[in-house]
Amino acid sequence: MSRSCHLQPFESFGESLPLALAAIGAEERLAGQKTVIIKPNLVTDDPPPVTLPVEAAMVLVRWLRKRTDARIIIAEGTGDRLHSTIKVFDHLGYMDLADRYNLKLIDLNQAPVTELNRDDCRVFPQFYLPEILLDAFVISFAVLKAHSLADVTLSMKNMIGCAPPSFYQQGGHWKKSAFHRQMHRAIFELNLYRKPDLALIDASVGLAEHHLGGPVCDPPPNRIVAGFDPVAVDAAGALLLGKDWRQIPHITLADGVLGDATIGETAFRMAQRAESEAKH
Repeated sequence: MSRSCHLQPFESFGESLPLALAAIGAEERLAGQKTVIIKPNLVTDDPPPVTLPVEAAMVLVRWLRKRTDARIIIAEGTGDRLHSTIKVFDHLGYMDLADRYNLKLIDLNQAPVTELNRDDCRVFPQFYLPEILLDAFVISFAVLKAHSLADVTLSMKNMIGCAPPSFYQQGGHWKKSAFHRQMHRAIFELNLYRKPDLALIDASVGLAEHHLGGPVCDPPPNRIVAGFDPVAVDAAGALLLGKDWRQIPHITLADGVLGDATIGETAFRMAQRAESEAKH
């Protein structure tokens, strides 16, 4: 039986990520998939915890290879104006990972796109999405971080990397700057077009104040958050950062539409109780 959200105590990626995936019944959901896309958070070429450790991606790839015959792709579109996605892949060890495991890397900033339309979207009534994302099983593997404009950057915010700069770099320095003017509504609408099929958050360390640096969480959350409901997963992630998900507009917009935030809150409270009981 699958679970919408689970918070796994973190010991190492090799030990804890497979336990988190088992807890939510991920293997069952992968049955019959032909293409699995891992979308890490590689917003810049800065090392973890700004970006997803390549070790985390490696453990996920190895887990997938043992459980599915699907083609596995790592895809990202960095927001860094100074570096290409390929350079970021290389600098952070993802090129070596791809060579070792015979993986395809895709730069979503340059991938062929298709135009999608929705009448219920006012920021993006049309959206240009990389075609590769439409028929694949997409795993958003985010990093637990606070954010200056979005309050948090978790599994739904991580999907901004899918937006091609040819359409969404509109002023400013970041390649996805079109999202900045109405950040929360823009995140919500992007996920209306394409939400992740599986949401993961590396909450082993976490950035407490800013998504590009600054102080880490103290104490570290020491968790892997996993689930098929990105709203629940992000609500739990927000609580790990000490933030009330009800005060984060893109999560409240998505609650009841794209998922159920209260499931993530319940999972968070259960994890807190289990940790407290273990200490006593």
